[in-house]
Amino acid sequence: MNEPTYRVYALRYAMRDARRHEHFIGGDPHDAPMPMDYFVWVAVNEDRAVVIDTGFTAEVAARRKRSYLRCPIESLPLIGVDPAAVEDVVITHLHYDHVGSFHKFAHARFHLQEAEMHYACGHFMKHRKLRHSFEVEDVVGIVRMTYADRTVFHMGDSEVAPGITLHAVGGHSAGLQCVRVNTARGQVVLASDVTHFYENMDSGRPFTTCFHVGLMLDGFDRLRALAPSPRHIVPGHDPEVMRRYPAVPGLEGIAVELHRQPSD
Repeated sequence: MNEPTYRVYALRYAMRDARRHEHFIGGDPHDAPMPMDYFVWVAVNEDRAVVIDTGFTAEVAARRKRSYLRCPIESLPLIGVDPAAVEDVVITHLHYDHVGSFHKFAHARFHLQEAEMHYACGHFMKHRKLRHSFEVEDVVGIVRMTYADRTVFHMGDSEVAPGITLHAVGGHSAGLQCVRVNTARGQVVLASDVTHFYENMDSGRPFTTCFHVGLMLDGFDRLRALAPSPRHIVPGHDPEVMRRYPAVPGLEGIAVELHRQPSD
């Protein structure tokens, strides 16, 4: 029996100006501008819509000085997805830019690695450098979802639905996971923060926010093993994604189609 295929979209909801030294451990000798985009992703077919990550709120954007373009959850109808009908949301990890706005889903189950919950609630959060990437109300909110029977914990690789699998990687965060989706062009790997930019993976230089350097480096290899080719790997924050993939008609600069072939 063939696996179902999905259309996969990247929806850009925020951005920030940044420089190259901010994105590589050890800095960069050519400290030029290197902006960052923020995305949520959606896998859709005739049977279901699975949302991958939920972005952050306007309030968090203002506090963290990010340019907030739109609410990612309220923007889902632009690509034909009703948030109230979504049953499954994957949280790749609990950093503020991947789990905020979760409360805008009325009925969905939230899928994350158990290791990530342990990390976000455990003793490592005594370190300001590590907890800076979390919003405490997001973490508490997912605890509440757990008590409401709306959290699904995974321990390692797992399946969310036929054709959509989770792969535990770690590195950037202790319980980071990426998502592989079956599409008409093959298995597309949504890296999330396993690699923030194409260049992190291509040059073998980890991103500066890092729980475990070795696991982050191993994560680059894991992405390559999961994907049919480098053209099937989609990094988590690279503005190149918006340039390489075809835009959804009428949503130029907002949403692109990852199930179609990239230009590079």
